[in-house]
Amino acid sequence: MRIRAGDAPLPFMVANRGVALALGLTAAVVALFALAPGLDLAAAELFYAGGGRFAAATPAGEALRRLFSLAPFALLLGAGALHALRRRGSRLPAPTGRALLVLALSLALGPGLLVNVALKDHWHRPRPVQVARFGGGDAFRPVGLPGGDCARNCSFVSGEGASSFWSVAPALMVAPPFRAAALAAALAYAAATGLLRMGFGGHFLSDTLLAALFTWLVIAAVWRAVLGFRSPRADP
Repeated sequence: MRIRAGDAPLPFMVANRGVALALGLTAAVVALFALAPGLDLAAAELFYAGGGRFAAATPAGEALRRLFSLAPFALLLGAGALHALRRRGSRLPAPTGRALLVLALSLALGPGLLVNVALKDHWHRPRPVQVARFGGGDAFRPVGLPGGDCARNCSFVSGEGASSFWSVAPALMVAPPFRAAALAAALAYAAATGLLRMGFGGHFLSDTLLAALFTWLVIAAVWRAVLGFRSPRADP
């Protein structure tokens, strides 16, 4: 089988209703944490072990973080390998060149350009571990206010949270009988990554939630730009 764009229904997350939901959730999260910034501190407190340490900052936590951080690139390389094998006559399900372009562009533009280049180095929000309440030397900065004492590679938003949520993109290209399971696995991985980063004191809850929502919107935008309003489907 070859996975290609066809006449199958557009997956919800990149359809109009899904995009509207993502925009609404983004506005709701920004409003919630702007009105109640203490929620970020309360969530970070759950992972704080005292003495400037956070609970996940252990050798096991570091190993798990490295493993999680490699997964998006492994998924993209795997999709590329399947595409190359298909061009050599393999009968394995594989993304077309356009579907592969959606994956590569959404990873580069979302977690790459938007998150790691535009936001993390220019919003200047200190990470929880840098905040005075948790043993650091910087003042807490609410999510809606740019500026702060962090110089670069800062808290807003989570880079690893964004790249882990990107795994939703290949999950949306899985054939419908298996798509729900693939999406569940992608969302579970993204949630685990977000919690792990909070467990290191690397990000506030709002950083993690907004990283996922921004990535969702980038995936939808790239999908529509490259594939239009079509869904990849499997043909014999």
